[in-house]
Amino acid sequence: MTTTTITAVKKPPPPPLPSAPAPARFRFPDPPEREIDESMTNHRQMTYTGHCHHLARYLGNEATTLVTADRWIARGPRPGTTGLRLPDLLVAFDVDPQAYHATRGYLITEQGKPPDFVLEIASPSTGKVDVEEKPADYAGLGILEYWRFDETGDSHGVRLAGDRLVNGRYEPIPIEELLDGSLQGYSPVLNVYLRWEPVQGEQGMLGWYDPETGQHIPTFDEEREGRIMEREGRIMEREGRLRAEARVRELEEENRRLRGG
Repeated sequence: MTTTTITAVKKPPPPPLPSAPAPARFRFPDPPEREIDESMTNHRQMTYTGHCHHLARYLGNEATTLVTADRWIARGPRPGTTGLRLPDLLVAFDVDPQAYHATRGYLITEQGKPPDFVLEIASPSTGKVDVEEKPADYAGLGILEYWRFDETGDSHGVRLAGDRLVNGRYEPIPIEELLDGSLQGYSPVLNVYLRWEPVQGEQGMLGWYDPETGQHIPTFDEEREGRIMEREGRIMEREGRLRAEARVRELEEENRRLRGG
């Protein structure tokens, strides 16, 4: 009698279900064109002077510190008109600068915290908004310090002003007048003095001062002077070495003559 053995055939596992596509990254739209007076004032006070670069170098930790300007701030990826602002300068510590650049703006839900500091430079077209509307928006976003600089004082009503967030509301930071007529206020967040400095009649320029040294934070001019001094120092060192080597050769030649005599 023949016995037939039936072997069960295992079915192959079903193919994996296709994974859902990753949600597209939210990206802010391009900022609007600035008014001519606003663009010129911002360029004169920020771009031409290189303040963003100077502050970034001064504050350090550029991998996690954001010092930037002219990009949107919003709480979440569906910003409305309230709280959507475009500051002239933004500083945020312990954040992801790469995410900021990929999103083309500062998204608080993405960074996990609001910016630490914002600054607005006054112009006739924006002065009223800087003073009357933006404080409530920036306080609502949780930004620790909001500063305003006005080179003439005509657009903001004052030349320099700063507010610090206390229990959800801004309280003014004291501003003092120095002997040369400059106006100065201390930013605890940045650990620098912001200063309105008179330069041409009633017009002033923005300055940033180290509270420990009392000197302006390093600038392009100081960096260039430092490189020039370093180069001159190397030249002087080389010339001194060459003179010393020449003198040694003279002494050796003189010794040879004396021994020969």
